[in-house]
Formats: sequence, structure tokens, C-alpha cells
Amino acid sequence: MTENTYVGAVDQGTTGTRFIVFDHEGQVVANAYEKHEQIYPEPGWVEHDPMEIWENTKDVIQQALGQAGVSPDQLEAIGVTNQRETTLLWDADSGRPVHNAIVWQDRRTTDRVEQLEEDGLVGTIREKTGLEADAYFSATKAEWLLENADPIKLERSRPEDIRDRAENGEVLFGTIDTWLIYNLTGEHITEVTNASRTMLYNIHDLEWDDDLLAEFDIPAEMLPEVRPSSDDATYGATDPEGFLEAEVPVAGALGDQQAALFGQTCFDAGDAKNTYGTGSFFLMNTGSEAVESDHGLLTTIGFQRSGEDVQYALEGSIFITGAAIEWLEDMSLIDNPAQTAELARSVDSTDGVYVVPAFTGLGAPHWDQRARGTIVGMTRGTRKEHVVRATLESIAYQTRDVAEAMEADSGIEMRSLKVDGGAVKNNFLCQLQSDIIGSEIVRPVVDETTALGSAYAAGLAVDYWSDPDELRSNWQVDAEFEPKMDSKTADQRYDRWSDAVERSRDWARDAEE
Repeated sequence: MTENTYVGAVDQGTTGTRFIVFDHEGQVVANAYEKHEQIYPEPGWVEHDPMEIWENTKDVIQQALGQAGVSPDQLEAIGVTNQRETTLLWDADSGRPVHNAIVWQDRRTTDRVEQLEEDGLVGTIREKTGLEADAYFSATKAEWLLENADPIKLERSRPEDIRDRAENGEVLFGTIDTWLIYNLTGEHITEVTNASRTMLYNIHDLEWDDDLLAEFDIPAEMLPEVRPSSDDATYGATDPEGFLEAEVPVAGALGDQQAALFGQTCFDAGDAKNTYGTGSFFLMNTGSEAVESDHGLLTTIGFQRSGEDVQYALEGSIFITGAAIEWLEDMSLIDNPAQTAELARSVDSTDGVYVVPAFTGLGAPHWDQRARGTIVGMTRGTRKEHVVRATLESIAYQTRDVAEAMEADSGIEMRSLKVDGGAVKNNFLCQLQSDIIGSEIVRPVVDETTALGSAYAAGLAVDYWSDPDELRSNWQVDAEFEPKMDSKTADQRYDRWSDAVERSRDWARDAEE
């Protein structure tokens, strides 16, 4: 029964929380969004208030339903998608966080990661989890919280009690999906894609890894149960006595980048997408085989449906792309993001200027935690238009870094790339991306593919949609961009970009920070 019924998706991102109501054709019926505060306690530290995120989640759900005149009873299911590695601990009795969530961008555990490198554990971590040893992932964040969380926020606790209570399952660990599922349903659950980003989960054995838990001193008792991304058994349901006043199944969840892969219907090996958000995340489905990367990419879980094998993916994680546009705004070089295309078009080139937006280090394929943002090639004639254009070009160049690594690892030549995220509304950027990468760029009609992917996962679980083929028939092209730049010119500019990246590397040393 799909007439007058819908599926909702909570899309909890780095800068805000969205709730979108989708109909059976995968079209947006209602969309509500609220930002939350970015907290910077020290340089390189980034935190969010989990209670603010939960309150915003309730607000946007009610706003979106109200906009569309949809009652909660008309929701067949809710899906959840989330900023991935962001980590929090909370008290099981009170449901209150013991500290702010530590955001995926946070670098406070860089020294701990360097200790892992010195101890020769990088290979073991990569082999078990598919991940590079990096402060990006959840393991060192959870370790830090267990050692440093403020005990005052834990009712009845003394400092030494936090770990004891965690060992008794009274302090719980989770990424943001877990936190939202817990608040929506009362169940302590995560799913495989988010588990695969913690640096604690063995992606081959599909279970929490005892050796890694021991290395980071994380009690197994505090960990959530790991379930499929699309779960026929559901994760639970909303409380009919709660804020929705209805019992709605929560049946699907994926980390935001895997959700976009699912929403772009990249169900087959070789299908690829790139999402342009705060950062950019390039994923290629590799099927039931976990392809090990020799070129600085991550091997991760793409998705899993109930009763089916896990589908793996190669991922290139670029830390700063959309956030570089926000930086332009913060620096008063632009008034709003829409201005970037106009300013970039107003000059023929960057006039030799390159911006490397390594504000929180470099992700794939470089993995340099101590790289920092750099502008090179400026002269007295450099104007803001050149810097704006160079910032847009940095997004395209970083994507090519990853695309070349992806082709080398997979052996698949990429002829077409599906794109989504806020930045792809910018036609100038899409054309630039096609020119620099040398392949077709395809933008779908529904560009909220992250939310759509989690809605699809939830809807499949409750038979709102019958199978992936039905989802493929929903997918429609909005625009396609073909390379127009001479390939030799693109290669020359890209080579110069590589020189600029080298200038940014290994900049932040302890003495300077």
C-alpha cells in the first residue's frame, strides 16, 4: 500500500539536521532543516552538542510533516543517515551524553595515531578494518572520551567510575546513527556501514574486533549491536507516547556517504558516485569483494540488505571541499556560495594561484594529518576572483587525486561519475570537474541522494519498495557535463596542483600549534 503513504529520512550532517519525506517515486514531498553549533574548544578540536542535535531532529521531523500535511501515521518507515565517525558516549540510565560529541574532523588524537604508527599497528588496522590509522575515525575519539569525559555529567559517578560503568554497559558508545536510533526507539543499535568507520570493526569477519578493542581499551559491553543497513526485522519503532504520537518503524540506516551510494542506485560493482558536502566522498561499489587499496584509499562496507552478503566499496575521503566555500564566506571574499560561479567565470584562469584547503589535514590519497591550508602563486595582481576560482578548482583537483587512485586500485576506467550534494547545483563546478577529471559528470534530478538512500533502505525493509530494480526506475538525470578542456591543459594544471599540495604537507608541528 503506497498511496498516500511515505517514507521519512533523518539526514544528520556535520552542519545541520534535515528531515525529508519521500513518496513512492522517490520525489521530495517535504524538507525541513536546522543548523547546529560548531564548537571549537581548542585549535584542531571540533565538537557538537548531542542534545542540540536530538532536539533539532525532533523539530525538523515535525516541521516537515506539518509542511506537507502528512500525519505520522502515514509514514511507513523512517531511515537514518548521519555524519559517520563523529563519536559520543552517554549514560544509559539518564540518556544524557557525558561530553560533547567529538566530530570526524577533530584532530585532538593525532599524537595517539602517531603512536600507533610507531608501534607498527598501521598494517594490522588496515588489514582488519580497511582503514588508515587516522584521528578521523572513532576508535581514538572513544578512547579519549573514556579517559577525559567530565564525570560531573555522569549522575552518581566519580572520575574512576566512567570506565567501570562502561564495562557494565551503563555508559554507551555510539556514532550519531546509534544516538538517533537510541532516542527514536530506545534500542542500542548501529549498522554495518557506520560500524565499519569506527576502526574497531573487522569488515571481513563482520564483528567487533577483540584485538582492536584491547588496543584502545574500549569495553565490549558499551558497544551497540550491529545490524544490516536495510533491516527487515527493523531496529525498533518510535514510541506512540512520544513526540510523534505514532509507532513508526525505524528500519534502515547508512553512514552518509554509503547512503548517497545507495540513493544514486550504485548497486553493481563498478558503479561510482561523489558527494560534495562539507568534505567530498568518492565511493565505488566493488561488489562482495573487499578490494585492498595500494593507493591510499579506504576499503569500507558499502551496504547490506537483510539476508544478503555485504557489498564493499573503495572510498576516497576528501576532508574539505564545501567547507572551503564556507571559508571564502567567513573571509568575506564572497557574500554567499552562489556567488562563486559568477566570480570564477569573471576571470579566464586563477592566474597561477592554487588553494590547497588542508584546514584539517589531507585525506585520501595523501593522509597527512599535519598538512595545513595553503595559498601559493599569488602576485600583487592577484584578486579575490582568482582566489575564489582557485578554491573551486581545488575541489576538482582533489577529486581527480582520488579518481586516479580509484582507477589504479580497481582496474576500472571511469567514464561516468554520478554526483550529488549541495555544491553540484553549481554548473560551473560540474563543468570544471568534468574538464579536470576527463570524464562525464551526471547530476540526478533528486540531489538529496544521501537522505534518499536511507529512505530507500528503510522502505525496502518494510516492502514499501519491492526491490532495487524499482529504485533504479526512479533515478532520473537532471544534467550531464562532458569534458571541454583540452586534456593536455588539464594535465598541466593538475601537475601544478600536485606541486602546491607538496607545499602544504607536514606544516603543523607541535611547536607551532
